Amino acid sequence: MKVLKFGGTSVGSVKSILSLKKIVEKEAKNETVIVVVSALGGITDKLIATSHLALKHDDNWKVEFNAMVDRHHKMIDTIITDTKKREDLFNTVDALFEQLKSIYFGVYLIHDLSEKTENAIVSYGEQLSSVIVAALIKGAKWFDSRDFIKTERKHNKNTLDGELTSKLVKKTFNDLPHISLVPGFISRDRDTDETTNLGRGGSDYTAAIIAAALNADALEIWTDVDGFMTADPRVIKTAYTINELSYIEAMELCNFGAKVIYPPTIYPVCVKNIPIKVKNTFNPDSPGTIIKNKIEDDQKPIKGISSINGTALITVTGLSMVGVIGVNRRIFTALAAEGISVFMVSQASSENSTSIGVREEDANEAVNVLNEEFSAEIADGAMFPMHTEKGLSTVAIVGENMKHTAGIAGKLFGTLGRSGVSIIACAQGASETNISFVVKSELLRKSLNVLHDSFFLSEYKVLNLFVCGVGTVGGKLIEQIRNQYEELKERNQLKLNVVGIASSKNAIFNRDGLDLTNYHDTLKTSEPSTPEKLRDKIIEMNIFNSVFVDCTASKDIAALYQSLLENNISVITANKIAASGEYDKYAKLKKTALRRGVKFRFETNVGAGLPIIGTINDLRNSGDKILKIEAVLSGTLNFIFNEISSDVPFSEAVHRAKEQGYSEPDPRIDLSGTDVVRKLVILAREAGYRVEQTDVEKHLFVPHTYFEGSVEDFWKHLPELDADFESKRKALEKDEKRWRFVATLDGDNTSVELKAIDRNHPFYNLEGSNNIVLLTTERYKEYPMQIQGYGAGASVTAAGVFANIMSIANI
Repeated sequence: MKVLKFGGTSVGSVKSILSLKKIVEKEAKNETVIVVVSALGGITDKLIATSHLALKHDDNWKVEFNAMVDRHHKMIDTIITDTKKREDLFNTVDALFEQLKSIYFGVYLIHDLSEKTENAIVSYGEQLSSVIVAALIKGAKWFDSRDFIKTERKHNKNTLDGELTSKLVKKTFNDLPHISLVPGFISRDRDTDETTNLGRGGSDYTAAIIAAALNADALEIWTDVDGFMTADPRVIKTAYTINELSYIEAMELCNFGAKVIYPPTIYPVCVKNIPIKVKNTFNPDSPGTIIKNKIEDDQKPIKGISSINGTALITVTGLSMVGVIGVNRRIFTALAAEGISVFMVSQASSENSTSIGVREEDANEAVNVLNEEFSAEIADGAMFPMHTEKGLSTVAIVGENMKHTAGIAGKLFGTLGRSGVSIIACAQGASETNISFVVKSELLRKSLNVLHDSFFLSEYKVLNLFVCGVGTVGGKLIEQIRNQYEELKERNQLKLNVVGIASSKNAIFNRDGLDLTNYHDTLKTSEPSTPEKLRDKIIEMNIFNSVFVDCTASKDIAALYQSLLENNISVITANKIAASGEYDKYAKLKKTALRRGVKFRFETNVGAGLPIIGTINDLRNSGDKILKIEAVLSGTLNFIFNEISSDVPFSEAVHRAKEQGYSEPDPRIDLSGTDVVRKLVILAREAGYRVEQTDVEKHLFVPHTYFEGSVEDFWKHLPELDADFESKRKALEKDEKRWRFVATLDGDNTSVELKAIDRNHPFYNLEGSNNIVLLTTERYKEYPMQIQGYGAGASVTAAGVFANIMSIANI
């Protein structure tokens, strides 16, 4: 025998109630069933709201009442096809509505709504739904649960009389029909015979009480979700159904906001070791969640994350609390007397403060109660008035295996800290099945997402990317991300979620991810953007695992890095301005990233996709010291000096560099050596030297006059240099030498200059736009370490940026 409970959504529409019928009839083919039903979805709230209209002498109570009658009538008309059965059901339902109408009218006349009257009113929801379902299911026998679910008055509340109820359930179902139909929620006082109830969600409790009393094989809770989820799916898009939970895990999740089943439901069946199955009426083939005593082969330390919004934290503090026995007893006794529930407690080990979590709507009353309780101590100065903080949320991570897994709490707090989430209070029981903590409400979504991702509750690890710049490098990067997206999901369980794309004038955002196939068209029609608007929007979105990717050369965009890092957003940049600008600003960016636990990476600032900066960092981190750097760092200049020949003059080589995309649109930026100076400064700083751009000695090969005036003037006069270059080139060729524009760090000295390199030097055979770096260190002193490869081009630079993104993903 099994007990099946169907919630309000399962009887709330024609479609759902017909699905209920099919489920019950299928189950009844195999075994005896007892079916417990809630009121039609939304009816309990409507019953209460209508009673308050009547209490206020508002004639609209009649309108609301008639709407309820009409809804039930339409349901009957649609689902009951047998004329005689439909007529009998209408008579039964209308008789119940006549009783209800009389009660409402009484409230309306005497302006009084007692607890007794309200209990009677809300009972009609289940009475009505249960007689309708009993008529719908062939062979079902209806039972009035008030005849066997009994309550008693304790502490000014109606509580279950478990012993009497169990006896009556066994007696009632001694001769068990094949299909029994029972209204949930409602009960009757054992002494006064007045109608009472088991509280909101009490239909689950009704089903559990019956299942426990009759030693059922299983209790099935049929609802509108597939089961317990790893997190709230409205917040966590990747949340999924948990296949199995222990009773303790389910109880913890229920107590902290997972509204799948009513928390008291678990205890009666847990004692009898009766499994609970949570199933979806709208998706009956889904396996759902099974809750039982022991889970076999359970490896996951964390099963789920639950949360309660609208939390207030009240702190009771004072020196008089230290070592004084009974303070906490007074706190909880005073609150309990006023019916205020405390769901979390955090106490300092010094005992001078205790923080308690309550619902926000209870906060003011709780403060008043506690201020009154400790009024004498507050007056004497031994304690402070109660301090309350609102606008908070409580999060709980739940899993019985946490007790067997070292470092869970450390990982929890470290993960939140790196995402910029400050914990206001926390609590962990000795059983180690629940770690609870309080955060500001605006950080709830971020907290849930980052924890769900971090604790492998998500199928994929997610990085949320904001890409700024859609030119050659940015466009190639987005193309590479789009091409690699599916493979990374399959091979690395990684989702690179591009949630923002910005051009120089526009920006588009989507928390769930942008379509990378037509983003150009979307950008053109989007709202205008500025660097400041871009920064504010990214910070406002407050997305977990955020990475800002700068593929521009903009000074204004580089100026955003500090704010982004301060808000725990990692920065990856191909833009050299920040790392080569003022040393103090560069150092502050590095320190901020380290302090906030995020990343500031700029590998492509030097050598495009070559691992130059990473290698220098690895050498230094392993205890080596960089003594000297010699490098050809401009792919553009190397291309130019490789192109020059007797047939290709200097001016033509510069033209080819521009045409083939190696140089900037204004080649003077490359010819001035500014780009190389920036790169050398970056390498010197990463090597541990404090260097500014002004410290670099510059030995240029193009006269200063060529950098004045317009670009057109430059191109016009550039051929004037050809003869001189050709003369010098012939002399080099005769001596078997080649030009290379070399950047050098030697101790504290830095310089850039055009050098004549002989054929025995590693720089001599450097082809095309390649870069090369020689690192002389204390370990690599006699034979410097050499790094060589493509040092220019949009594709390799984008690939280097991509590699930086992956390095963050693989932390």
